[in-house]
Amino acid sequence: MDINKDLQFLIGKKISEIRLKNKQNQQDIEFLTNIDVAEISKYETGKRNLTLKTLTKFALALRIHPQELFNFDFDIKKYQVDE
Repeated sequence: MDINKDLQFLIGKKISEIRLKNKQNQQDIEFLTNIDVAEISKYETGKRNLTLKTLTKFALALRIHPQELFNFDFDIKKYQVDE
């Protein structure tokens, strides 16, 4: 298990869910963020790591608070290291 990859996937999935809920397509997001559609697809599928700057661009384009991108179930206990 890789916590970073799992979080990357879940955040990307949340971006996609909110975009679809807003009836936006990837071209709409490209126009608002200046991020290429191919890159948007990589972010949404968890294949590309988000920077804070990129996360903010997505939040603004989706018209949400950035915190909403982290609104998903996540069991942190699975990743904790026993001492």
